[in-house]
Amino acid sequence: MSEAPRGGDAIRKEYARLAERYESKWSFYLEATTRETLARLSLRPTDRVLDVGCGTGALLARLENLYPEARLLGVDPVPEMLAVARRRLSPRVELREGWAEDLPCADESVDVVVSCNMFHYVRRPAGALREMDRVLVRGGRFLITDWCDDYLACRVCDWYLRVFDPAHFRVYGRRACERLLRETGHGDSRVERYRISWLWGLMTATGTRPVP
Repeated sequence: MSEAPRGGDAIRKEYARLAERYESKWSFYLEATTRETLARLSLRPTDRVLDVGCGTGALLARLENLYPEARLLGVDPVPEMLAVARRRLSPRVELREGWAEDLPCADESVDVVVSCNMFHYVRRPAGALREMDRVLVRGGRFLITDWCDDYLACRVCDWYLRVFDPAHFRVYGRRACERLLRETGHGDSRVERYRISWLWGLMTATGTRPVP
């Protein structure tokens, strides 16, 4: 396991405490974000799929059911969250402890990288995107779903968490997300924003690993 990035100890502490009740506490939010992510994710039956920040395995459980022949791998930095995921997933789903900025995966070892509700914790977002590129095969695809700062409730929540929650880093709006993707070589990526309730909004970024 690599050294925790700045803010990593706070993330581990917060989610170690929340792990056993995480899904009941955030059931509506998890269901909505998982549903919207899957609606935008196109997989081939035998794709190798990496879920970055897999948490308690909510997305992986749905993927395992929908794509029984896919090779699934989840990475998360919090052992307690991974322990919950192990109880719900079959042994064929591999789970590893690790950070988005330093993925415990070989170069060009997966076809698809997916991430849901994780990116607002990442202190080095460009580094995380480059790590996703590293582990993807040439032309491999990524899909990232997270809060969207273009919606007022998300913006207010972001302001509050920046002050009171040391685990939190920042929430992006669509333009900021598009700029970050361009700066890391993902000029062909697409960012879609949408509501999951009258109050809360998300965005999903999709694209491919740049081919030199």
